[in-house]
Amino acid sequence: MDLRQMEYLVTVADERHFTRAADLIGISQSGLSAAIRGLEEELGTSLFTRTTRRVEPTEAGFALLPYARAMLEQAAGARDAVVKASRAVSGSLRIGAEQCLGLVDIAALLDRFHRRHPQVEIEFTQCGSHDLLVMLRGGELDVAFVATDRHLGLLPRKEIGQEPLMVLTPPDHPLASRASVSWEALEGLDFVDFGTAWGARILNETAFAAHGVHRRLRCSVNDVHTLLDLVVRGLGIAVVPRHVAAKPQAERLRAMPLAGNGTPEWTVSVVSNTRDTSESPARHLLELVEESLV
Repeated sequence: MDLRQMEYLVTVADERHFTRAADLIGISQSGLSAAIRGLEEELGTSLFTRTTRRVEPTEAGFALLPYARAMLEQAAGARDAVVKASRAVSGSLRIGAEQCLGLVDIAALLDRFHRRHPQVEIEFTQCGSHDLLVMLRGGELDVAFVATDRHLGLLPRKEIGQEPLMVLTPPDHPLASRASVSWEALEGLDFVDFGTAWGARILNETAFAAHGVHRRLRCSVNDVHTLLDLVVRGLGIAVVPRHVAAKPQAERLRAMPLAGNGTPEWTVSVVSNTRDTSESPARHLLELVEESLV
């Protein structure tokens, strides 16, 4: 057993889905499945039960999980200890992120950064991607995690990942019985969406305009859980990134992919201020992001 196998095991167990896990790790689904099968052959037992819709750890899988998590935590801790001992960094780090980005765990990232560089004072701001870019350009932030590819200009950017958009409806909605939904089927329907500064709202406005589809925006919110609650209560449907549709609060809803070509993907990137130097705390945070992607 090695660390990479443990990472695969934990990601599949957390996502309960091979495709989503493969997207997060950055490998093909077939490659992930082969790696898990190899681990199962090495241990002589099945670690997951697989169906067409869901993956669940077996009793053996559940028994292995805490040890797998401990191995990953110890490896990360060892790397952090080496960095902390060899590269003393001080100063301040001003970081911003949109809520519920899905492809990066900001809290976990800041926790690792703090353990590596405890002398750095961290200031964290959470708001929409558009507002974050304004703050970054104005010198109010050093690093921002955003969900948009607009208004970036020449700002240094590293793409973290992509995932598709999904249509969320109550189970009794006329679209709920479909395997997928075309853009044309959304014409004239009532919607719930995020505020204008959010990456999902910007992505939706652009996509609806590109497809010539008009919608009625009934509710505009600034919280993911509020959006899901309003859809559950029938105030409108929503187009959201796949990780939002997979939240426990959305389990009573029907989630369907958008059909046809020309559907944009939710793209998460880390963007930095061009004035960062090689020894700045921001630069060390970006190195940690790069390390996590590898």
